[in-house]
Amino acid sequence: MKDGKILEDNMKKHQLTTDELLRKLRAKQVFQVADVEFAVLEGNGELNVLVKKEQQPLTAKMLHHHVPPVKEPETVIMDGKILHEPLATRGLSQEWLKTELKNMDAIVENVFMAQIDEYGQLTIDLFDDILQVPQPTELPLLEASIKKVNADMELFALDTENVQAKKTYKWCAEQMKQVHDMVSPFIKS
Repeated sequence: MKDGKILEDNMKKHQLTTDELLRKLRAKQVFQVADVEFAVLEGNGELNVLVKKEQQPLTAKMLHHHVPPVKEPETVIMDGKILHEPLATRGLSQEWLKTELKNMDAIVENVFMAQIDEYGQLTIDLFDDILQVPQPTELPLLEASIKKVNADMELFALDTENVQAKKTYKWCAEQMKQVHDMVSPFIKS
């Protein structure tokens, strides 16, 4: 840590022990003092930490990768009652919601909270947590479809004798691989 003497003086001023400093660092998700570029012990006793650049999380911006903004999930059921306005905001009907709930073996009255995420995926939390709710299947099915198209394109490229068609199929297979790579982080979450 830079300015270790200043930090040490502040620690004495605030009667902060080394154990307390380490606890405050852990609270900031810093487990090795060597990872700290700069730390400030504020007047109120709060510790603010800047970790070294190589210890900071990798971001899409660092990779020059454009990421669309995240849409806030819409709560469409609360305490067993359908909230019509958020459902309409997403352009969805009460019938759609009831069909989705039926596919999950649930009814509105048993749902503590239901939300629709930015991809239109419905997730629910039931009043009775003993009931098992099946996991949503749309995203895994999407991933399987993308993989199938990729495999089909690779197979077509192997099967054809036409040089131009082979080149086109390989290009399409590569495009599908890129699509899979782009959507994969959202499918796994």
